[in-house]
Amino acid sequence: MSQPHPNWVAFLTIARREVMRILRIWGQTLMPPAITMTLYFLIFGGLIGSRVGTMGGLRYMDFIVPGLVMMSIIQNSYGNISSSFFGAKFGRHIEELLVSPMPSWVILAGYVAGAVLRGLMVGAIVLVIAMFFTHVRVPHPLVTIASVLLGATIFALAGFVNAVYAKKFDDVAIVPTFILTPLTYLGGVFYSVQLLPQWAQTMTHLNPIFYMVNAFRYGLLGQSDVAMGAAFGLMLLFVAGLTTLALWLLKRGIGMRS
Repeated sequence: MSQPHPNWVAFLTIARREVMRILRIWGQTLMPPAITMTLYFLIFGGLIGSRVGTMGGLRYMDFIVPGLVMMSIIQNSYGNISSSFFGAKFGRHIEELLVSPMPSWVILAGYVAGAVLRGLMVGAIVLVIAMFFTHVRVPHPLVTIASVLLGATIFALAGFVNAVYAKKFDDVAIVPTFILTPLTYLGGVFYSVQLLPQWAQTMTHLNPIFYMVNAFRYGLLGQSDVAMGAAFGLMLLFVAGLTTLALWLLKRGIGMRS
């Protein structure tokens, strides 16, 4: 009977540790997003949505569901890896991984897998909650799955880069507060880009989250403000660029070796 490859064992070990960390403190990792998104559905979808009526030809509650699910996936994928990897740096046990024979891509893949799994778990919880407020059809399941996986991977990689450069815990919170949250709210979660003046539409098309939200909206509702080719092309470009940067940082040990 052949033994599993050492790299595979190493990957599963890191990923399993990340998943166990998520499940061990589920009250901090899974419950808060569920409560927050329930309030979004009640306030924006229920109270405000009843006055808005339709958005882009869809009932407002239906319109915001894909954006809110994607927003929860993005935030949790990013937050999981940025806090976990920075904690490993702070505890100095990341150095043990760096001096081991484990390749850099295995370390990165293990941490990213854990972050993506947390994003998917939270996204699934939010989608189940959404079913109490609206009917989820999913006319394009492959587009739905691909957009979720790519979106979670992109922000897991971005969170990893943030954690590498962070020197204190406050640095981990700067990007989500001042960059990630504004980009999310301005990424077409609560409105159609067609409502904006031309200059604002142009600015919105520079926002990568806009493409992720619309790709996921197309998967769930069959409607999008952007072409799927452009959306997936941009997401794949971000994955390739951030993966290259993250691997280079790991190999150089930037921000990880004293």
